[in-house]
Amino acid sequence: MNYYDLLTVLIPNCNLRRSSFLNLLLVWRKPRTYATALKMAFRRFRRTRRLATFKHLLQAGYLVQRFLPGKNVVHLHAHFAHSPTSVALFTSQLSGLQFSFTAHAKDIYTSDHRQLREKLCLAKFAVTCTETNRKYLEATGDGDASSVHRIYHGIDIDLFSGDPVVVKNKDEYQILTVARIIAKKGLPTVLHAIRRLCDSGYRIRHTLIGDGDQRAKILALIRKLELENTTRWLGTQPHETVLDYYRKADLFVLGCEVAPDGDRDGIPNVLLESMAMGVPVVATTVSAIPELVEDGRSGLLVPPGDPEKLAAAMVRMLTNTSLRRQVIEKGRNRVIQYFDNKKLIKDLATIFRQQIPEFKDLMNWEEK
Repeated sequence: MNYYDLLTVLIPNCNLRRSSFLNLLLVWRKPRTYATALKMAFRRFRRTRRLATFKHLLQAGYLVQRFLPGKNVVHLHAHFAHSPTSVALFTSQLSGLQFSFTAHAKDIYTSDHRQLREKLCLAKFAVTCTETNRKYLEATGDGDASSVHRIYHGIDIDLFSGDPVVVKNKDEYQILTVARIIAKKGLPTVLHAIRRLCDSGYRIRHTLIGDGDQRAKILALIRKLELENTTRWLGTQPHETVLDYYRKADLFVLGCEVAPDGDRDGIPNVLLESMAMGVPVVATTVSAIPELVEDGRSGLLVPPGDPEKLAAAMVRMLTNTSLRRQVIEKGRNRVIQYFDNKKLIKDLATIFRQQIPEFKDLMNWEEK
């Protein structure tokens, strides 16, 4: 494999000749600046041995030469702390512009700590979507990191609204799970809990909406547990269909856990949506879920990977009328108070105005 072939492997999604040409122009224009960025690239490569590091540098050079000139760009912001922020970091090095980034979940917990620490220390600021994440990022930065702000994702409160389902002596309970079919969602725990409910004599109709890499494994488990007539897998569904299933559900359940590679959820939006729709939730204590679901008040939480405790919590939520009434009311109120995306967008805009001098003179968000 020659040099050109290697670069083609590294940069399959961009025009290689164009990218290489623009990077060479940048080397000619700013040799010392490019040399500093290249030195950083080699340092980052030595830590992880990931060739993608050089792809990020070339993408940054392409941005600096092709998109930044004449655009009056004053700041760079990247979403997700892994590759997008790597490109932003190199773009900052090559252009002299400051950068910031938003960190979410997998991009935080599966990233190399040394790479993430460097990004935190070089960034103007970072934003993340849970308090758990914020504390983790601050600890990763060893106290030298730029300021890390917590802004919850939130949902459209007006879109996710509905009348709560009242459960009373039902012949069949409607249980809903909406999730990507991947390790961190803990779907085997959910299915084993459903099996326990069936074995205890409860009539269950469980709907699973979503798709993912572990589809074959989960469908095989449904067959192994003889849940073919209980759990219906619908795959990915359009938004209106999902809303309709929320309206029919007596209970929403999710078994989130930490995946073998360290990946985990922050606060799954489906929990916010369920609570806003008046559907009580049973979930796990993983990561930042307790920031949303207060155990015994706005939902029920159990340890991850424990089908027996998950099943017991599900029965309690389905059969305890007074608990159910309280959870539905407090759950929706909690989402409205802390997770209304209209309010949270304003909070995010305020951070940008405070952190970036050029933004301070912008009109107030309300005036926009």
